[in-house]
Amino acid sequence: MAFRLGSFRLGSHGMVLQPFPREEGVSLGWRELGLSAPTLLAFAQLCGRSLSAGTADEPLRPEAYALLFAARKLGVLELKAVNTAYEAAERLLAVYVDLDHDRTMVFRSREDVEVTLRFLDGFRQLCSTGLVMHHIYGEFSLTAAGFEAAKLVEQADVEQLLAQATEFGLNE
Repeated sequence: MAFRLGSFRLGSHGMVLQPFPREEGVSLGWRELGLSAPTLLAFAQLCGRSLSAGTADEPLRPEAYALLFAARKLGVLELKAVNTAYEAAERLLAVYVDLDHDRTMVFRSREDVEVTLRFLDGFRQLCSTGLVMHHIYGEFSLTAAGFEAAKLVEQADVEQLLAQATEFGLNE
């Protein structure tokens, strides 16, 4: 049995390097890497494939439910990296959710990188199941199915996960 991990395939005989498929017409330079272009492109493609192919059967992570709950009002999610931050953990790509027109919640932890990555994986699941769709650059939204799913998430079920995020207002 073999498992794929990034550009590596892990099998019973060790690790074998396999290149990612190359998209025609896509050229990524140093600047694009600095703007998270490969990751954003992959998420956008994942969303696009799920819209045309239907949903996956993978059970959602608790973090995916927390993102759904946070996005239930406006449905706007964004992936951002702060490439000017001093600490590496703060430069990682993270999920931002607009709670309303004046408040945003960022799912990033400076102290525990795993928190940031678990929420990013929850976001990946929302893309792959068709609950989130891509719009432009790092901006995504819930789909109609995403809004319906968000209505089913109870705050009490995701309260502890929401407490791991940072909320800030427009004027902060």
